Amino acid sequence: MTAVQLWAGVDVGKEHHWVCVVDDHGAVVLSRKFVNDEQQIRGLVSDVDKLGGQVSWTVDLTTVYATLLLTVLADAGKSVRYLAGRQVWQASATYRGGEAKTDAKDARVIADQSRMRGADLPVLHPGDDVITELRMLTAHRTDLVADRTRTINRLRQQLVAVCPALERAAQLTQDRGWVVLLARYQRPKAIRQSGLSRLTRVLADAGV
Repeated sequence: MTAVQLWAGVDVGKEHHWVCVVDDHGAVVLSRKFVNDEQQIRGLVSDVDKLGGQVSWTVDLTTVYATLLLTVLADAGKSVRYLAGRQVWQASATYRGGEAKTDAKDARVIADQSRMRGADLPVLHPGDDVITELRMLTAHRTDLVADRTRTINRLRQQLVAVCPALERAAQLTQDRGWVVLLARYQRPKAIRQSGLSRLTRVLADAGV
């Protein structure tokens, strides 16, 4: 049985990308926005693989904005082709709209152009050194996130022991001001005695 062929086009952005996957008739089978983040990209690749076909990936940029995406795709064993942004812009004039967002339409154009032009598009080859370095950086980031989580959990346990009400009020993961205050004042009484003016000054001096 012949495997179904799919084409994935990615409109690359700084913080977010948009992917569109089309089948051999040009019909859209997936279209969505995703964050320029390793876990998000790996999740997307997994979702596209679950569509059940052999997927050909194409992007419209090879700048630093696409580095993480290209590296993750290479690490996953995906071949990626390149369709220049100018070519996308020229080709988009022949497509009728439908998508509310320009990046969604561009992703569809990239995917469909890849479907029609196939081997005429150049294949990108990210360097092995880049992939190795990215793996090291992402592993280090994972360790830092885990350390931060453990530290916050220990701090919450201490707060529960000292003042449960303060632990319930403190937004340790969302507001850095709480960490600044608790680093300077370890007990609720000390916070109350400092007064609003002093607390405001402490937070302002810390850039909160």
